[in-house]
Amino acid sequence: MRPVGEVASGAVPKAAIAYWALVFALGFLLGSIRVLVLEPALGMLPATLIELPIMLGASWMVARWLLGRFGIAEPKHALAMGAIAFALLMGSEVLLTLIVFGDSVGEWIAGIGTPAGAIGLAGQVAFGLFPWAIRRREQA
Repeated sequence: MRPVGEVASGAVPKAAIAYWALVFALGFLLGSIRVLVLEPALGMLPATLIELPIMLGASWMVARWLLGRFGIAEPKHALAMGAIAFALLMGSEVLLTLIVFGDSVGEWIAGIGTPAGAIGLAGQVAFGLFPWAIRRREQA
């Protein structure tokens, strides 16, 4: 039996990978719709503002489910889960930029400086913080 506050060995990284994979898959699907359908019709910023609440809601629900599934009860472990998932997400974004879109890392960084890019980054930071916020909220 584990002491209170401890998680099973490997639970945090496994939960982080699952969190990243599930939300990244949804983001890839919705991002494709945003780029191919919404952006040509509405522009980049409105398209991003339509996609963001869907992604944030899904991220929150997935984080809650995985925290329970992997038995992550402590905010510090939830924060580690979110930080690992955020790092995986940023790495995936860079790889997509380089491999799929053929852009440079500098171009990716420049994109973050646009209003839509900054809003997207804010959403990604929220994604990373959601596991911690869920556990902190439950303890309040």
